[in-house]
Amino acid sequence: MRILHTMLRVGDLEKSLDFYTNVLGMRLLRRKDYPDGKFTLAFVGYQEEDEGAVIELTHNWDTSSYELGTGYGHIALEVEDAYQSCEDIKARGGRVTREAGPMKHGQTVIAFVEDPDGYKIELIQRKQRVD
Repeated sequence: MRILHTMLRVGDLEKSLDFYTNVLGMRLLRRKDYPDGKFTLAFVGYQEEDEGAVIELTHNWDTSSYELGTGYGHIALEVEDAYQSCEDIKARGGRVTREAGPMKHGQTVIAFVEDPDGYKIELIQRKQRVD
């Protein structure tokens, strides 16, 4: 078994696609409209779906926003340099909600950004290998 994707419901598909592709650098892997069901599915990721987990963005045509609730946490992305990633994300119009720095009670460097619907994405700086 393996994880295939995580699904997020989004209110404005074009804004979300812009964020995930242009701000976070993912690729749009596939997109399909379902007119009878009045929804669109778009899959984004850094790898092809058969190589790694991706994100499924579900846009219900008659819903412009969702309440995130208290159960959702975040999606985590590994980055080379969390400080530089925050600067790059801000330069591309993204919203950084927690600047890069060591996590509380630890040494791992993390940061948080939000997508257009308010979903949190954690950036975790890759640890340097000690040989």
